[in-house]
Amino acid sequence: MSARDQTIDAFLSDLASSLPSPGGGGAAALCGALAAGLASMVGALSIGKKQCAAHEEELSELSARAAKARQELLALIDADAEAFAPLSRAYSLPKDAPDRAQILEQCLRQAASAPQKIAGACCGVIELAEDYAAIGSRLVLSDAATAAALARGALKGAVINVKVNTALMRDREYADALSAELEEKERAYSARADAVCDAVAASLGF
Repeated sequence: MSARDQTIDAFLSDLASSLPSPGGGGAAALCGALAAGLASMVGALSIGKKQCAAHEEELSELSARAAKARQELLALIDADAEAFAPLSRAYSLPKDAPDRAQILEQCLRQAASAPQKIAGACCGVIELAEDYAAIGSRLVLSDAATAAALARGALKGAVINVKVNTALMRDREYADALSAELEEKERAYSARADAVCDAVAASLGF
């Protein structure tokens, strides 16, 4: 069953079990989807408010982006599980299999691809939280900050799930470049998420 078709309880039961998936990547994708959903709520509760009247068009555009991000991250829960499955099988190959190293390398790249996409989508959610915090209703600014915080955690988790694969790759030039790219993205967007939370806290007086 697709992760998006499971109940929350069923998904969490699978996550807590000894099953190989869902794992960290899937959990990060779900966290990112929650952040996108919460960002959408900020828009839904801001559109039509007198104080936000000057930003109606922008809020509508943000809502469309947030809905797309939510769907993308939900799809990436299953994509992460599918990308990991070949790697799990590859580790069972005989140690002396002549093509084992090549297969493992290919599977490691594939396994890293889904959390790489999750990381990118989470950066987009942080951008949404920034924009919503700037123009959304004051009554739901705390939700914009929460969305930023959730997306920040999901981003970090996704990056870790990329690096657990790049650490085992033989092609160090490719692996190191990918890790460095994501580390820089994590630093930049984590700072942006923190700035959203700080700005909201200051605006609300705590």
